[in-house]
Amino acid sequence: MGACTLAAPDPRAYGRAMELLEIKRKERLSREEAAKRLHAFADDLARHNDVEFERDGTRFTMHVPDEINLKVEFEVEDDGTELEIELTW
Repeated sequence: MGACTLAAPDPRAYGRAMELLEIKRKERLSREEAAKRLHAFADDLARHNDVEFERDGTRFTMHVPDEINLKVEFEVEDDGTELEIELTW
């Protein structure tokens, strides 16, 4: 299994914002499985300075500072409902 540590350089050094890496994955899960994954992520966030996740045999580690920005969006539309949780730093 590979490992990858993500560290974003200061985008101001390049004169504009850069997207270095984006990983998206959509799955259909039971409500209970989704809650289990969110709990595990929240537990890691509360206990450590790093958050880890694995995709396709590669482990990613991201350093998380002591203070972060939290955005929660809730949308109800004709074709469904969406709850989006975004953490930025």
